[in-house]
Amino acid sequence: MLRKLLLLAFLFSFLITTAQNEQDSAWIRENYTKREIYIPMRDGIKLFTSVYEPKDKSEKHPILMNRTPYSCSPYGESNFRSFWNNHWKYYCRENYIIVIQDVRGRWMSEGEFVDVRPFIKDKKTNKDIDEASDTFDAIEWLIKNLPNNNGNVGVFGISYPGFYSTMAAASGHPALKAVSPQAPVTEWFLGDDFHHNGAFFQMDGFLFYSGFGKPRPKPTTVGPTGFTFSTTDNYKFYLEAGTLKNLAKLIGDSIKFWHEMYRHPNYDDWWKARDARRAMYNIKPAMLTVGGLFDAEDCYGAWQLYKAIEKQNPGIHNKLVIGPWSHGQWASRDGSFLGNIRFGSATSLWYQNNIEIPFFNYYLKGKGADPNLPEAIIFFSGENQWKNFNRWPPANTTNQPIYLQANGNLSWNKPSPLSPAKRDGEGSGVRFSEYISDPAHPVPYTEDVHHFRTTAYMNDDQRFAARRPDVLTFQTNVLTEDLTLAGPVMADLLVSITGTDADFVVKIIDVFPDDFTYPGAVAQQGRAGGGSYPMGGYQMLVRGEIMRGKFRNSFENPVAFTPNKIERVKFELPDVAHTFKKGHRLMIQIQSSWFPLADRNPQKFVNIYEADITDFQKATIRIHHDASNSSSIMLPVMK
Repeated sequence: MLRKLLLLAFLFSFLITTAQNEQDSAWIRENYTKREIYIPMRDGIKLFTSVYEPKDKSEKHPILMNRTPYSCSPYGESNFRSFWNNHWKYYCRENYIIVIQDVRGRWMSEGEFVDVRPFIKDKKTNKDIDEASDTFDAIEWLIKNLPNNNGNVGVFGISYPGFYSTMAAASGHPALKAVSPQAPVTEWFLGDDFHHNGAFFQMDGFLFYSGFGKPRPKPTTVGPTGFTFSTTDNYKFYLEAGTLKNLAKLIGDSIKFWHEMYRHPNYDDWWKARDARRAMYNIKPAMLTVGGLFDAEDCYGAWQLYKAIEKQNPGIHNKLVIGPWSHGQWASRDGSFLGNIRFGSATSLWYQNNIEIPFFNYYLKGKGADPNLPEAIIFFSGENQWKNFNRWPPANTTNQPIYLQANGNLSWNKPSPLSPAKRDGEGSGVRFSEYISDPAHPVPYTEDVHHFRTTAYMNDDQRFAARRPDVLTFQTNVLTEDLTLAGPVMADLLVSITGTDADFVVKIIDVFPDDFTYPGAVAQQGRAGGGSYPMGGYQMLVRGEIMRGKFRNSFENPVAFTPNKIERVKFELPDVAHTFKKGHRLMIQIQSSWFPLADRNPQKFVNIYEADITDFQKATIRIHHDASNSSSIMLPVMK
């Protein structure tokens, strides 16, 4: 009976949502008109643009713009985008002029597309174009040619459109008053999408670019088809593909950027020119950078873009919002849960109505009081609370090392010196912990079999990994008081390996008590649930990151390890905002593969893009934790 009641409740909720969407759809169609326009750029190229204009003429309206490589579809002036299915509908209710533009070389726009097109600071001629100049030219045309606009323009976008929003901020157009880069693509070698600390994120990259990267010979309304996978088991697919050379063959010769990327295995000028932070000087519009704690694609970009703008433009209106979200979840779902973790409220709806919409309303419409937002508005998982700060990381945060110890322990105290007897006992397990890393059997990034990368792996249960012999686990005793982390985490490992290269994955984990239970009804994606929700012993991933060992001293100039020599591998993990509650434990896991999320390291110092399967070899990895070589994790502890 309970199951039937829950199903009825789910169906009732679905019907209400459908009815509301139909009502919103009818209202938008009755109150808006659509035009399709080609807007000329300074070099003569024309960009295809869809313009949705309110019929209301009682006042002048602001322009809200989204520039995208993903299409401003649907095409045809009688075909409306489904604004009613997401928070864009609020902007329609506010009578914004909504502009969506196909960027240069994509879909119906003319010209040549260039991925994360480098910013040109000093433009000498009309041939010196970039995404900032294209945005400037588009705004200039819109302000002069759209009737009934109030002369104020805002730009926002998520993911790749977040990159174009960043470039809009660099355009310098005086009519551009407010910009919100959201989950912005910022840096593709150090932390976003394609690479993390030099390790290639093959699974996301191949799935995305095998379709997106296909050449477009002429303007078109028809999108490219993706790759046809031979299996729905992504672990099996990438293991059988074998090498990155084989992936290059599978993706084909026509996808230019993929092969260009392979030609730049190190952090050279080609990559540096594509770092969006290089354009973030002399920023004039109010900025609102938005991201997700559990964004699997561009978590790095949101944190780092905000910090770059803050450092390079002291005193401007530059705000940061980070919620408990996956990629773009703040605009598509209510934000009350992600995977198995609940957040206690509809965080996305709260953000939309209390931060984003008031932000644009104030700067573009002069509506409402100055939002005067705090510098950083951050959701802390674990305690499920929004917190406001006048700087990020917070001033009351202290970096404190927690040390890896013998027998899988973690302690705030450095390991004690060994007695003479124990110094001689190399097999005692006191001086180091070790595992064998085998590229033929890499550690999976998640427990279950999946076709595509899971949305929620970034807060997923890690007990499956803790059971493996090639994963080291260290944990504290049960916490006697809350422990709050706020800021970036630094891994400082003293390692020795039997090969000449290796990867190091460090995971920060919240271990729930054995009797932990979420109270009340639980709504999971696609189904209804009810009653209590047991989570005892759950090992919640709070933050994980990988480091390609050969880049430990320099991303520009990789160097081999000397076999069996103790060396330091120190790297930063993206910021954390999490409270480990009293009664929980803090766990650290260390491993040398994260598959197929990241490509496998052959554990031999080679150019991995050109490696053969014969280059892949087992390696013994030792993580040292004695008084002289004390591996630690630097935690940003908030008082």
